[in-house]
Parts: sequence; structure tokens; C-alpha cells
Amino acid sequence: MRIIFMGTPDFAVASLEALIASPDHQVVGVVTQPDKMTGRNRSGGKLQPSPVKVCAEEHKIPVLQPVKIRGNEGFISILRELAPDLIVVAAFGQILPAEVLDLPKYGCINVHASLLPKYRGAAPIQWCILNGEKETGITIMKMDIGLDTGDMILQVKLTISPEETGGSLFDRLAESSGPVLLTAIEKIENGTAEYIPQDTELSCYSPMIRKELGNINWEMPAKTLERYVRGLSPWPGCYTYYGERMIKLWKCSVLEDNFSAKPGTIVKSTASEVVVACGEGALSIQELQLSGKNRMKIDEFQRGNRLEEGAELWQTIRT
Repeated sequence: MRIIFMGTPDFAVASLEALIASPDHQVVGVVTQPDKMTGRNRSGGKLQPSPVKVCAEEHKIPVLQPVKIRGNEGFISILRELAPDLIVVAAFGQILPAEVLDLPKYGCINVHASLLPKYRGAAPIQWCILNGEKETGITIMKMDIGLDTGDMILQVKLTISPEETGGSLFDRLAESSGPVLLTAIEKIENGTAEYIPQDTELSCYSPMIRKELGNINWEMPAKTLERYVRGLSPWPGCYTYYGERMIKLWKCSVLEDNFSAKPGTIVKSTASEVVVACGEGALSIQELQLSGKNRMKIDEFQRGNRLEEGAELWQTIRT
């Protein structure tokens, strides 16, 4: 089958590599987002290609990088010339217009990192952890003009462990995406695929993750904050302020104890333990990182940068 692949970040690379390795398919083109300028001083930085572009170029596959697809007749003409039987999309970053969706013989399918219809949108991996879900998975769906609203073709489920981080779940879902994608394409090609409509009443939206989401609000329950610490790892991470210094939390555990202290107050600080009061319960900090320093376990951190009992952690810098 002649396939055009559309994707951008690391997550999409596993699906692309599975298609490239398959003897049954030919990836005739790859579409990805334009290179981005890196560095704090964007004008003096350098252009960074997407992980999908790097993979495609390693395999000498033609790469297209339109700034915008909608209304781009020149780009759509190139797609027609490539004559794909199928377009596969995985975390591409643009919504496809109807003229692209209808172009291939078998239409367009999407590799989505959740068990649709739940967690449509940009960040399903993180939001599953933030919301305390027990399982997630990969859904292959037939694309339509809506946002992740098309008929489902195939799903594979994964259990979310109590220690799962956004990073570890990302890796497991990416690894699972290739085999389920190839199985779905086989079903599509031989006519055995079942197209199951989504129940919109069961859907929810997973918005893009922004850095400020990691700014810890100590009024929240400890159970919620612990999920945020895991779900937002490695990026943007959960962070708080100890005076003028930012501290990033990498690992915490929940204590059911309720303290009378104001949320954010350090209620216990020993050589091997730091406990912070929350809106409900408390967090025991196990790994953290002071700005400008390395990530440390709490006992190592306390030897050189002791957090004082009775001090408060804040959402903003305090002088």
C-alpha cells in the first residue's frame, strides 16, 4: 500500500518506523511541521528539525513541511501526485481539511494515544494520569472533519501503574502504536475492518499542556498533586518556590494525615524526610531539584540545602 505519513514529535516516530519496516507498504512521503528555532535567543539560535523529519531523512523519504495545509493548493497538488492509498496521521499538529481527508483510496487514519472517545485533543497521555485513570491505550480511527471524532477501527489497552509518569507512559504507548497500526491497516486493506462510531456522551477533552500547569497549588488535595508530579514529568514538571528559589518536585508520596497548618507549610523536616501540608492530606517529598542544581533524593538534598520546618512553599517568588 502506498502511504503518506503525517506526524511531528517523538511519539509519531514509532509508527513511522513500523510502516518503513513493513514489506507490505511503501511510505512515499512524509509531512511534518516546519523546523523550529531553538535557544533562548531565537534570532541567534538554529533550526531544529522534528523527530519525524530526522527519521524520514535517514530513510531517504521525501519530506514536506507546509506552514498551513488548509487552502494550500500547491501542497495538496503534491499529495495528489504522490497518489497515496492511505494517509496515516500521528500527532501531526494541524487539522486536515476535507479535500485531504477524501484524497486517498482508503481515506486518512489517526494513531491516537487514548481509549477514544475519552481524551480527545492534544495531550491525552498526561491527562489520563492527572485525572487518575487506571487504563489507557492506543486507538486507530478513521479521520473526519471533527477533532478526534471519527469512527474507531482498533484499540489496544494498557494499564496505568501507580508509579507511572508522563514520560514512562509516553514510551509504552509509542512502543504499542506500531503493531496496532499495522494490524489496523491490514484489516482496512482486506475489507475486515469494523468502523465503530464514538459515543460523544462519553468523550472528554485533553487540552495542550502548558508550563504554568505545573505551578503547584498547595490548596489542592495531596492525591491530586501527586498525580500532577507524575503526569507532568518530565515536562513541564511540577514546581514551587522556597523564598526566591524555584524547586521542582520529581517524586512524592501521599500521606493521609491532615495537618492544621496552612497548605504549603513544611510540617516535618528531618535528614531523610520533608512533609508538606496540602488542602487535604500531605505530600512527602522524595526527589526534588533546586533551580540550577541536579536532581536529588531528599536525604542528599537535606544534607546541603535543608528545607526548614515551619517555612512555606509558594506559587510565586517571595523575597
